[in-house]
Amino acid sequence: MSIPPHKIEVHHASKETARVEAFSDGVFAIAITLLVIELIQLIHVKEQEKLLPMLLHHWASLFAFGLGFVTILICWINHHVAFDYIIKTNSKLMWVNAFVLLMVTFTPFAIAVLSQYFESERNLAMALFGFNYLLMSLAAYLLCAYVYKRSLIDENNRKTFHRLVKLYEYSVYYTFIAFLVCFYSVPVAITLYCLLFVVFAFPKASASKLIRGK
Repeated sequence: MSIPPHKIEVHHASKETARVEAFSDGVFAIAITLLVIELIQLIHVKEQEKLLPMLLHHWASLFAFGLGFVTILICWINHHVAFDYIIKTNSKLMWVNAFVLLMVTFTPFAIAVLSQYFESERNLAMALFGFNYLLMSLAAYLLCAYVYKRSLIDENNRKTFHRLVKLYEYSVYYTFIAFLVCFYSVPVAITLYCLLFVVFAFPKASASKLIRGK
């Protein structure tokens, strides 16, 4: 029995979407692994220091690791949510998705700089992290805006997905402001990023609450 052409097309699109997600998940996993490797280096220092003093001495590295882990986790959650709606792919989508992954892979470097220079040049180190997050927000918006405009999403959920697009658009402005704040007040900037983490930990719920009726 032959398979109808439209079913073959749907199956092929679904398979391609799964491959893009699988590759992306691998990149996220590697980025988190790099964070852990950077943290493990703390116990290989040559100075003979007891455990608790060593942990207290490297508090900035532990803080940076936590910030980096949550950053990549939040990005992965939102990437997963976006691809829940995407049912078709094309070559341009892969390049747009690659921009998202580029920002993810840059995160361990930004976190390493933050860890190393937080005590001596905290504003500039925090600004580098903020710039990374700004580009990550821009990448997330471009990804969602592209699939929305190109109708690569499930049309039955188009209105719901539009709310996500608007949420990511607002995040670009928000992270730009947070980036500027990094140069003036690191505590305020950290507070702004923590609020951002809370909102984007549950993107669907946040989009529904913040953008009702649109």
